Amino acid sequence: MCGVIGIKGFVNLQTIKKLFVETQIRGRHATGVSFFRDGEIHTIREPVPAEDFVEMHDPAEWFDGEEITMIGHCRYSTSDLEFNQPIAKSNRALVHNGVITQEDPSMWAEMYGYQCEGRNDTELLFESWDAEAWPDSSIACVFLEDDRMTWTRNGRRPMWISKNNDAIVITSTKDIAVRCGFDPIKTQYKGNDLQ
Repeated sequence: MCGVIGIKGFVNLQTIKKLFVETQIRGRHATGVSFFRDGEIHTIREPVPAEDFVEMHDPAEWFDGEEITMIGHCRYSTSDLEFNQPIAKSNRALVHNGVITQEDPSMWAEMYGYQCEGRNDTELLFESWDAEAWPDSSIACVFLEDDRMTWTRNGRRPMWISKNNDAIVITSTKDIAVRCGFDPIKTQYKGNDLQ
């Protein structure tokens, strides 16, 4: 069980911090964020609960002008505290709740054709960049590619979306969104920030 967050638009700093703190109910082992600023994606990951993470890192630095485009992750680790999320490069990032595979990571390249750097099975989803390529997996994920946010789930993990005139906010559960002042609806399967 992990928590995912996605924000695109105009959201105040207190709300961003609250989203992370409320999401830590789904995982306190590690917290991370990827955000679009100055033409590229920046990523921060720490093996700490979200309440500590938002004190260590100022969300004001995650904005690109007045708008924020970011994804976040609160991890409940089932293995180790290495290879935390988001999985990211300078032009794209991904946060995921679920399981892609439980096969031994040393076999992934041979079995799936993707060379991964770590042992986090979310890397397989990152390398394929296609949730439909994993029909037997459990997936609720948010993709960030440059300044565009998309999301998908296959019904095996929860995900809620809140929209208003100023922002789109994605949370793992309805309660997280409500406690942060949003009016969420359960996501169907796919969406993007242009909807």
